[in-house]
Amino acid sequence: MKPQVQIIALGGTIACTPDSAGSGVAPGLTGADLVAAVPQLAALADVEARNLSNVPSTEIGLPLVIELAAAIRAHEDQGAAGIVVTQGTDTIEETAFLLHLLHRGSVPVVVTGAMRNPSVPGADGAANLFAAVACAADPQCRDLGVMVAFDDVIHPAAWVQKRDTSSTGAFWSPAPLGWMAEGRPALYARPPRSPTFDPALKAALPFVPILKPGLSDPPLLVEAALAAGAAGLVLDLAGGGHVLSSWLEPLTDAARRIPVVFSSRTRGGRVLSRTYGQVGGEIDLLKRGLRGSGDLDALKARLVLMLALMTGTPERFDRFTDLSWRSAADARGTDDPDNTSTGRL
Repeated sequence: MKPQVQIIALGGTIACTPDSAGSGVAPGLTGADLVAAVPQLAALADVEARNLSNVPSTEIGLPLVIELAAAIRAHEDQGAAGIVVTQGTDTIEETAFLLHLLHRGSVPVVVTGAMRNPSVPGADGAANLFAAVACAADPQCRDLGVMVAFDDVIHPAAWVQKRDTSSTGAFWSPAPLGWMAEGRPALYARPPRSPTFDPALKAALPFVPILKPGLSDPPLLVEAALAAGAAGLVLDLAGGGHVLSSWLEPLTDAARRIPVVFSSRTRGGRVLSRTYGQVGGEIDLLKRGLRGSGDLDALKARLVLMLALMTGTPERFDRFTDLSWRSAADARGTDDPDNTSTGRL
């Protein structure tokens, strides 16, 4: 008996069709259309498809991802062996990471899409969909949480980033879980599961902007964000977490009122905590009450902070900043029936 895999389609390039006026492409194909275009899926699983939306990925907001997480739980309860989510690539790293923070089940959740729409030569959607279904249907992928399958690479949702505007190999992670080999996933790493937030989120969305100062930028953005009612701030700073000295006074004031997190605009490596002692360095920022984002880039730090604020537990932010596998192993012995700190990916 073949495993049951549920595809939940959200739109994006993988579902795009040309406009009749010749003004580009836009989402138009349904999940059922995507399945029909790849008959080889039938050899992997009994595949069913549904649409939760059919929009460009920039239109995917946190409420839709919360609805998506609820749909995933429902399909797992109904016996699905795995879930595939198709969407536009521009926000895959955010959707996948949010699901990573909300998915508590055992079934694999695999997010994929396409860089080339179905109407152009070398369209990659069919291959990516096949790889995603192969992962979702494979028992060895159980308890791996959320993955992104793209260009025959299987990435962990906690680490994946989109690094190119048009290449079919646009997605990158420092430690892929594995690769596709002859139509099957070949896994070379099995990270522990990370802590999660309560997936039944109903609070209003907090306003948490990302501020990215450049050379000589005045701190007006900090003041504007506070005036606009920001519930938290994420700073995308130079190097290991360094800011202009002119920003220090407003940031210190902000940190007394709301959570203020700093990340590195390099999008690689861990934010520093004890190296640079100059004014505006990471040691200075921490003394002023700001929080470092650890391994999280600004996009991911913002999502963690938003969920922490929505659950009324902003102090939990620090539990999600260490993505190292060793820290997860060290935390496995904690008594935590609510799965809030049993490890970090």
